[in-house]
Amino acid sequence: MSRPEPGTRGAGRESAVRVEDVAVRFRSRRRDVTALRDVSLDVAMGEFVAIVGPSGCGKSTLLKLVAGLLKPSSGTVRLRGEDVAGPRHDIGYVFQRAALLEWRSARRNILLQAEMRRMPSGRARERTAELIAMTGLTGFEDALPHELSGGMQQRVALCRALLHEPPVLLMDEPFGALDALTREQLNIEMNRIWRETGTTVLLVTHSVAEAAYLANRVVVMSDRPGTVAEVIDVGLPAERDYAETMARPEFARVTNRVRTLLGAGAAAD
Repeated sequence: MSRPEPGTRGAGRESAVRVEDVAVRFRSRRRDVTALRDVSLDVAMGEFVAIVGPSGCGKSTLLKLVAGLLKPSSGTVRLRGEDVAGPRHDIGYVFQRAALLEWRSARRNILLQAEMRRMPSGRARERTAELIAMTGLTGFEDALPHELSGGMQQRVALCRALLHEPPVLLMDEPFGALDALTREQLNIEMNRIWRETGTTVLLVTHSVAEAAYLANRVVVMSDRPGTVAEVIDVGLPAERDYAETMARPEFARVTNRVRTLLGAGAAAD
């Protein structure tokens, strides 16, 4: 997989994800609900984009559109230059819950991705070993899920999503259920993994600090029907020391602006 320099953007760069004038409407017997309205977003290859907004504004719906798990009511969604017409196999997806199989070890949970995609077994095992080392799971390869902490379970889920080296990684509040210290540690790991792999990342989060620390740009969405209220350039280097980043004026500028857009108390870290 070609690996562009993380976070670089500019004229002529290939789009990893392009969403144009998208709306999503759900119909039931009782009422019609518009989840998204007039949403447009362009994400460059190798970019890390965080999406924040009030609960129910359609953040997860947007990820499902990119993954091809949901069709827009109007507008277009393109992934790596192709119209998204159905479920895509060139993405990785990490959810809030690790969703590991309890009877399979950490290694075998990661390899489940290879079995589903019929990857060559030799390359799959080699890649699994690389990811285990990259995510700090060495020594826990044969542990069952109940023997792993919540943070370790999410690391296994991340390895599983990255096994086939997807050019685009979708993350739906993957660290939201973790304690603050574990979440901080995984944020640091996520920044390093993104820099090392060059994968394009779209992250949905309710944490303003997490969005500002990890992303090149932060997309702030409005209340339902969700639309893009503002896109904020973070302006920080790709490699980020956690404590130093939190003290930088760029970090304060981004977090303050996001909180202003969301309203007081709308996004608690």
